[in-house]
Amino acid sequence: MSLSHGFVRGETLSCIYHGWSYGQAGNCLRIPAHPGLTPPDAIRTVTHPVTEADGVVWVAVDEPTAAPPGLAGLVPLRSLTAFADIAAIEAAAGVKATADGLVNAGDIRLLLSSTRDGETLIHVLVSADAGPAARIAAARIAEGLRRKAEDIYKKGAAR
Repeated sequence: MSLSHGFVRGETLSCIYHGWSYGQAGNCLRIPAHPGLTPPDAIRTVTHPVTEADGVVWVAVDEPTAAPPGLAGLVPLRSLTAFADIAAIEAAAGVKATADGLVNAGDIRLLLSSTRDGETLIHVLVSADAGPAARIAAARIAEGLRRKAEDIYKKGAAR
């Protein structure tokens, strides 16, 4: 089970499947099935540099080469996984992403991150002052863009 499905308790990240808890350095701190055991240092997970900026948590696979883009005035609304590449999402939105991976799609901003070939994580951002109706509309727009991008990607892959 991926630790991305885990949960945070205090300063630890715990696996949702086995409950193993890991510290900030990636070392295993607790194995619930063996409560008296001090886990050996060899039991660890990979860690990555992380920073939080404007309500978004940024994870760098390697050392960050630049600061995260400024998202002042925007707040995260939701995240979606699209079974499409970034080019298909850009085609669906009718606009190219910036170098930072940000797509300006009318009333919403999409922050794109390619997770693997043919799969993109879409973080939907809205204006901080958007009310409930605007947030619902933004969520629907994002879902429609995701579906459209997946259709574009499928048609391109079928060629």
